[in-house]
Amino acid sequence: MRNPSFYIILLVLVVLDAWLLAHPNLIGQAGVFFFDYSYLETFPKALGTVSVVVGLALLISWTIGRFSKPVSIGITTALLAASAYYLFQSFTQYNSGIYKLTGAGFRAGAILLPGLIVLVFGEGMLRRLRP
Repeated sequence: MRNPSFYIILLVLVVLDAWLLAHPNLIGQAGVFFFDYSYLETFPKALGTVSVVVGLALLISWTIGRFSKPVSIGITTALLAASAYYLFQSFTQYNSGIYKLTGAGFRAGAILLPGLIVLVFGEGMLRRLRP
């Protein structure tokens, strides 16, 4: 835990993301019910979901750091690229079609989650590139 401010900011963003995902507008609430997104129905469930996803990304990033430097840089680069693609895909998906009607907060929360994954793997990449 070299940089505690990173983890404090990450914790604040996780709580913010959970709050945004748990508070869609009326159309978003219907979508959560219709598509059975029970893991987003309440703030505690959304907080658990976001925490598990970010926690797994942190665990993966920490585990990759145990490999040799070239291997860990290669794996982290691949995961960073995949998560950046997921962020781009989420951005395009939630800003078009029926998702545009779910409320700005819910859309921001849905886009912030892959952004948090990019943040975790990006920080892992910087940690591996530092001497």
